[in-house]
Amino acid sequence: MTMVTEQAVVVEEVPAHASERPRRVVLKLSGEVFGGGAVGVDPDVVQGIARQIATATRRGVQIAVVVGGGNFFRGAELQKRGMDRNRADYMGMLGTVMNCLALQDFLEKEGIETRVQTAITMAQVAEPYIPLRAIRHLEKGRVVIFGAGAGMPYFSTDTVTAQRALEIHADLVLMSKNGVDGVYTADPRTDPNARKIDHITFASVLQQGLRVADQAAFSLCEENGLPMLVFGAQGDDTIVRAVSGEKIGTLITI
Repeated sequence: MTMVTEQAVVVEEVPAHASERPRRVVLKLSGEVFGGGAVGVDPDVVQGIARQIATATRRGVQIAVVVGGGNFFRGAELQKRGMDRNRADYMGMLGTVMNCLALQDFLEKEGIETRVQTAITMAQVAEPYIPLRAIRHLEKGRVVIFGAGAGMPYFSTDTVTAQRALEIHADLVLMSKNGVDGVYTADPRTDPNARKIDHITFASVLQQGLRVADQAAFSLCEENGLPMLVFGAQGDDTIVRAVSGEKIGTLITI
């Protein structure tokens, strides 16, 4: 969802979506998508996501994935109900790992070698997060799925997405959003005059008060010149189109 201040919104012309597909990307998937709007994992939904990632991988793009855990637990929401925030966030991290394992299973059923790396050590189900090892997996054509967030409370999976992308030298961050297909001048669900923005700079997003991603994630991308593509999760080919460099969603650059 995007919001704006009461100032007039100005959509800037910035470089268009790259006609060439990126070499290496980090894809953020929300936990809510995995659950199909309910608690738990919807196998049909995860299978569809896996097929799209498999298609893009076969086309030669190196894909790493960060998965949220909102279909199981959200630390901030559990805190509001009286739970200790640290413990609640760790529960959320474990939820992300369950989603990672589900995605890994369906990707391997598609014939794509996949590795799960977690920020919390759990050797029986995943590798520890090691950036150089992740890069090596990607270079061999494997998909790498990052789980357990940053391994620390108070860090969102949006922030982890940007941090992982910088560490593995990704060309682009893909922010898949549930319920919206890009960045708008206002909330399109409540404002019929809201307009979708195709291209915008990080500076303009801040100036116009648009809500795109977690502030820490946004700052990491801006400070390091890492482009971010915000696009909708819904659809049978949205991930393939985003990874392939097609014009989709909203591209944010410096």
